[in-house]
Amino acid sequence: MEFERRKPSHHHLEIAPLVDVVFLLLLFFMLTSNLVREPAIRIILPQSKTADSSAPEVRLLSVTKNGELFLQDRRIAWQDLRQELSALIKDPKRDFVRIKADREASVGLLVRVIDEVRLTGIIHFSILTTQEGPGK
Repeated sequence: MEFERRKPSHHHLEIAPLVDVVFLLLLFFMLTSNLVREPAIRIILPQSKTADSSAPEVRLLSVTKNGELFLQDRRIAWQDLRQELSALIKDPKRDFVRIKADREASVGLLVRVIDEVRLTGIIHFSILTTQEGPGK
């Protein structure tokens, strides 16, 4: 009796589903690793009569290219700028004003705004800009 020899079968392992599973596992671990929180150290701060408990106020003053003024997204008139700033700023030596001026606004407008801010007694202010991209 003669047996027929089987040809060795070549099993193919499909790699595409394996790659999908690996990427899903990678995605799962990347998302869940951000959710793990380190235990915080519990600290009770001591009390002090001279401690400064409030953070400085930060106010936004915007100037459009047409010369319109906005204080905290509320339009105000030029003649009311000093009065409005004084009403919003609690401590002019500590609080902060950010000036956001349109790049097409004249330098004269910006200087006028800075003068009004300084006349209010505010000493901390900055002019907001954006970082210039490549090729500009």
